[in-house]
Amino acid sequence: MTFSRRNFLIAAAVAAGGSMALSACSSGNAGGSDGGTSDPNAATEYTGATVKVGTAKDSVGPAPETEGAVKGGTIYAVSEDDFSHLDPQRIYYALNASVAQLYARGLTGYQVDATGHMTLVGDLATDTGTASADNKTWTFTLKDGLKWEDGSELTVEDVRHGIERAWAPFVTEGAAYVQQALTGKGDWRKGYEGPYGGKHLDSIVTDKAKKTITFKLVEARPDFNFTLAMHSYCAAPVKHDTKEKYDKQPFSCGPYIVKHRAIDKSMTMTRNKHWAPEKDPIRSAYPDTFEFEFGPTSLASADRFIADQGKDQQMVSIAKAIPAERMQKVLGDPELKKRTFNGLLTGTYYYTINCRRVTDVDVRKALNIAWPLEQIRKIYGGPSAGDYATTILSPDILGREKFDLYGKLKKPQGDPQAAKALLKKAGKLGQKIVYTYPNSPTYDKTAVVVESALKRAGFTPVIKPVESTSYYDQIQQTDNSFDVMWFGWSPDWPTAYTMMQPVFDSSNIGNGQNNVSQVNVSWVDEAIRKTVAISDQKKAGADWAALDKRLMDEVVPIIPETYQRRYYLFGSKVGGAMIDPQFSATLLYKAYVKA
Repeated sequence: MTFSRRNFLIAAAVAAGGSMALSACSSGNAGGSDGGTSDPNAATEYTGATVKVGTAKDSVGPAPETEGAVKGGTIYAVSEDDFSHLDPQRIYYALNASVAQLYARGLTGYQVDATGHMTLVGDLATDTGTASADNKTWTFTLKDGLKWEDGSELTVEDVRHGIERAWAPFVTEGAAYVQQALTGKGDWRKGYEGPYGGKHLDSIVTDKAKKTITFKLVEARPDFNFTLAMHSYCAAPVKHDTKEKYDKQPFSCGPYIVKHRAIDKSMTMTRNKHWAPEKDPIRSAYPDTFEFEFGPTSLASADRFIADQGKDQQMVSIAKAIPAERMQKVLGDPELKKRTFNGLLTGTYYYTINCRRVTDVDVRKALNIAWPLEQIRKIYGGPSAGDYATTILSPDILGREKFDLYGKLKKPQGDPQAAKALLKKAGKLGQKIVYTYPNSPTYDKTAVVVESALKRAGFTPVIKPVESTSYYDQIQQTDNSFDVMWFGWSPDWPTAYTMMQPVFDSSNIGNGQNNVSQVNVSWVDEAIRKTVAISDQKKAGADWAALDKRLMDEVVPIIPETYQRRYYLFGSKVGGAMIDPQFSATLLYKAYVKA
């Protein structure tokens, strides 16, 4: 799902049965970070907080109560973009995932406490699953009494259907981890076309009487229960699957249903009367209604938050942080600052280079040397917006090593002379570079400084912004016409494997897939497969760090930008507003309307 996915990473050994300790991003105030910050109240430290695997008791609902929370009322949520997909199997983007939590459920999920600490629990399942000794067979038991929004029973066949739908030809945007683990193939689509022809995968076995579903993996996956927490693997009703149309009107097994939707304008969600809170250990679901508004820019919505009038007093931003133009005003005003929360992202923002089009490694190195990180970060809001990135892996990943191959910490503004000299040596002076980004006021400004920096470095830049709602769908086409694309990545579940494999493994080259750089290098694929099999996570961490450095030295598939932190505003009548440690957005199901 592009940036950002689940924002936490592995920090300790994986034990038999899938138990692991994890390092999570900070969601509160802390000390220094990889590059420092000017705001002492920012969440700037990677805390190393433990994310544990919960027990069967932890998997029983209802979700822990938020102190002072009351039920009822309407939360108004604002976003510049509409959700590009609501079909869970087509969700691999943080904005979409943030709302999917209100209606879609999988076998496992993450319980988040008031401090942002997380526990993996059984969501639809009674616990986090049972693995065989070799971690190739995983079995889950469904809770009793689970229902869809029409009151019909949610069965293990519905869970299987949600996973088998990933093979449907119209589902091209979701994750591929389970498919690859079940088949052992990069080209996992071959031999199966999805469940609509009446055929099922032999590798998934259900027992309706016992309410069990068993996965028989070709590849050992000690963290498979984390994989199943992704929305790509949520349940889908066999009897109410409308195929392509399901993307506009999904069927709910969560606390809310989609009542009304006007594309690119608004969406209303109301309570699902058949959702049972005592069977949901994750979602608090305090408001009666969510009213979503699409269109206002981050600057326009920030001004509405600041004014705090009428319905806006009950408003939250879904995923748009405070814009740079209002950061000083908000953080400098004690009363406004009380209506903010912030969090440090553990992923990396970067610009992906299309290696199919930009084939010369020296040209890709010159892009790194020339890229104007300092000017870009100033547009984002300066040091409070994040630290300069020089690596693929973020500072919170076990084993991650800090390096700066292209001198970005010494010259974050870029070094046009050095870049031009490298281009000249490669015989590539004047090379055209087509740069694209999701159209927005902020990225329009960064495009100006990027264009200027590239010209000074001897490139011929061509700037082509893309409409933001369809941005990822467009750049994830293998025949796209872009050379450099704004991008970013954060792990899908707690392991550095999910920071590397989705975006650099050649098996993930394809329409709708996330190897947007189209890296197709045999030693990269081999290193990923070798490292993921290492059970000693300290050893694995060192190997991931070595792969990080070698990739940036020999392949150069990206231009690292920042390890970001985000600040959000909310209305004065909103309680429980906090950052979602999975998606770096507002954790909608914990927000409530103050009495």
